[in-house]
Amino acid sequence: MADETVLAAPLPVAPVRADVVVVGLGASGLEAIVLLAEAGLDVVGLDANGIAGGAAGANGGFLLAGLPDFHHEAVGRHGRPAANSWWHRTVEELDRLEADEPSFQRVGSLRIGADEDEERDCLIHLAQMKRDGIDALAYDGPEGRGLLVPGDGMFHPGQRCRGLATRAVAAGARLHAPAPVRAVDTGRTLVDGPAGDPREIRSRVTLVAVDGGLEDVVPEVAGTVRTARLQMLATAPLPPPTVPRPVYRRFGLDWFQQRRTGEVLLGGGRDVGGDEEWDAPAEPSTAVQAHLDRLLAELGLDWAAVTHRWAARAAFTTTRLPIDAQPRAGVHVVGGYSGHGNVIGSLLARQAARRILASS
Repeated sequence: MADETVLAAPLPVAPVRADVVVVGLGASGLEAIVLLAEAGLDVVGLDANGIAGGAAGANGGFLLAGLPDFHHEAVGRHGRPAANSWWHRTVEELDRLEADEPSFQRVGSLRIGADEDEERDCLIHLAQMKRDGIDALAYDGPEGRGLLVPGDGMFHPGQRCRGLATRAVAAGARLHAPAPVRAVDTGRTLVDGPAGDPREIRSRVTLVAVDGGLEDVVPEVAGTVRTARLQMLATAPLPPPTVPRPVYRRFGLDWFQQRRTGEVLLGGGRDVGGDEEWDAPAEPSTAVQAHLDRLLAELGLDWAAVTHRWAARAAFTTTRLPIDAQPRAGVHVVGGYSGHGNVIGSLLARQAARRILASS
């Protein structure tokens, strides 16, 4: 795999112009860049940190169909036609990712009840999925009782981003980082240069495809989007299959999975941190990390060495629907995935890229 410092270079001193500027070098932004560049457009990609520098490279790698809410909750909130439409669109995107990404493992996902109340909710969840013809099974296994969704899966998010970046550069795209974007407007993107000096990049179109901190880049969405800190830890490699598939529990507040290389990734506890998790920097906190340690012990893995602790920032919407908007002429925005950006983000970014191509 190509080195990230080769793939994403600092901004040059000379003025930068492009057909399209894409803000965000996570998977969603890179998906759009690849599609646009391979179609022949001159594309510049920008990121404050680097390739997969935010939540896109620091998440658990879950690949889940549907909206952020569990399916029965999505039906109650958005109506059955909308919830089912989103389900089938994301299943199609999962199929595409399976064919396109070497690290994809279609092993299904589990939702496990942490107590009797959640086990009852899992039954309601399962019944709604069966009514809507969605493949799901009751589950009773070592992890607990709940439901299995066979079509879900997992991947290595950092590997995905690096692969997309390699394809983008091969197609002629120019990727720049660190390049913090301060504002976007019709025809121009304002960026901090390597020395903190302001730069202006001219383009016909700008696509903002960041998630955490989206409201800072696009003020128009500030009323419906707010960024939260999500925390995780990783163990040293363990013999597989300690955790054979991604698992959600505590109504989705905790999750864990095991990579092919053996590391167990475990995250959650946002409710433990409370209000301190909103608008917080991407730094682990003592309270939430202690909760994750307790969860590791509950799984019988307290003997496993914890090698990494980290945090990332993700945008949540008040509607629990993702943002896909054009707040100004020539400015497209996707984001606000409420912690479920691996599938929905790729879907919406590619959709926005196709709109841009159609208008070219």
